[in-house]
Amino acid sequence: MTEHNHNDILTEDFSDIEPYDDHQFREMIEKIVAEPGFEHAVRYVMPDVDYPEFVKNLLTVQTQDDFQVKVMGPFLELLVAKTTDGLSCDGLENYDPSRAYTFITNHRDIVLDASFLNLCFIRNSLPLTQVAIGNNLLIYEWITDLVKLNRSFIVKRDTGIREALEAAKHLSGYIHRTVCHKGESVWIAQREGRAKDSNDRTQESVIKMLSLAGGGDSKDNLLQLNLMPVAISYEYDPNDFLKVREFLLKRRDPDFKKSQRDDLFSMEIGLLKKKGRVHFRLGRCINEELAADPSDNRTDIVRHTCDILDRNIHCGYRLFPCNYIAYDEINGTKEYSTEYTAADVASFDKYIDEQLAKVDVPDITDDERVFMRQTMLGMYANPLRNQRSARGCDSL
Repeated sequence: MTEHNHNDILTEDFSDIEPYDDHQFREMIEKIVAEPGFEHAVRYVMPDVDYPEFVKNLLTVQTQDDFQVKVMGPFLELLVAKTTDGLSCDGLENYDPSRAYTFITNHRDIVLDASFLNLCFIRNSLPLTQVAIGNNLLIYEWITDLVKLNRSFIVKRDTGIREALEAAKHLSGYIHRTVCHKGESVWIAQREGRAKDSNDRTQESVIKMLSLAGGGDSKDNLLQLNLMPVAISYEYDPNDFLKVREFLLKRRDPDFKKSQRDDLFSMEIGLLKKKGRVHFRLGRCINEELAADPSDNRTDIVRHTCDILDRNIHCGYRLFPCNYIAYDEINGTKEYSTEYTAADVASFDKYIDEQLAKVDVPDITDDERVFMRQTMLGMYANPLRNQRSARGCDSL
């Protein structure tokens, strides 16, 4: 597999995956506000909106920065107020605004992981980040236009093997050009698709892709990107019942595949339903730790990079009473009983029962009900499990 050099990155055409620039902005805004699907989505999220007035304001926006800060910022604050018990962030001292980073996070929510991270940056007057989004989610043309207006770049999935290698090199080149030459940060999830059981692990294929461009060896190429791990903690995952449904259907039929409609529904539920408290923790850029790795073997470097990221993310979780309750329930212990009250347990058990009742699969057996409950408890126990087994959290 040939690797990019710097000149390739500067001359390569990335128009198929890159966000719209400010020159295209006005034209694309005018196109998108005329889309019935866009109007429907806006009215769905903001039922009281005066749509003609909303459009008028939108058409005054001139640049991507303005769009993110003046349009998306207030919209996200509205979502935080309506669907969470607060969004918090720490570790911001690790973000030097004069540098560009590749933020790598665990992946919980299709839309909000990167959006809420950018809202944390807006609140703290820090530079915003471009966002990687899989083309499997771009179900309508107006969604593609919207995400490209909102500084998203496209990750091509579902390609053949030969095309996948080319797409990975192309994507790596784009990320390197953005971080190293344009001085803009990017966000990418640690894996393709969300961790359905909340057992967060960095996929080696993501790190291999990042290491392809840059003109050096794998380690040099990764060091250029200033990888920064970010841990995301949602107290409640509004999609937990949909994830359980998927596990159940896969248990019945190992070849079960979600439809595009399932993805759309997941995006909608994730955006609009209750999440409890949401917390982001920025870790330190891993360059120092990565540079200290004596190996020059590509496989070892990729694996070590994954391990460093995983440890930082696991140590960075904020744990809530539900995580401790789920862990104790699964293990039949009272090990963490000081972390929650009897009222917390009653509330969490009621929540689990209500979510499981939403799983719309016919003829569920008693055995399957046990499986579903254990699966959902596992989603809430896994962040604690991973934090318990992570080494050296105190030093991070």
